[in-house]
Amino acid sequence: MEINIVGEALKFMVLGMLIVFVFLIVLVQVMKLQAKLINKYFPEKAPEVPASAPSPSTAQDDAHHVAAIVAAVAEFRKNKS
Repeated sequence: MEINIVGEALKFMVLGMLIVFVFLIVLVQVMKLQAKLINKYFPEKAPEVPASAPSPSTAQDDAHHVAAIVAAVAEFRKNKS
């Protein structure tokens, strides 16, 4: 009786790849089910935003940011020379 080693190796390779593929499919389905269960029983609460909160970005703040950037660039160029 002659054993074809290459043929046996291919069989084991295909079998191993199929097992991994099936495991990954099962894993994805279990993760989807877990996500649905978590969202159903532990819904994510929306953050509460106060209605009278002032806007943090104003024209004066933008002007201060631009001035700080210009000063930093000027200082960098002065130190580099």
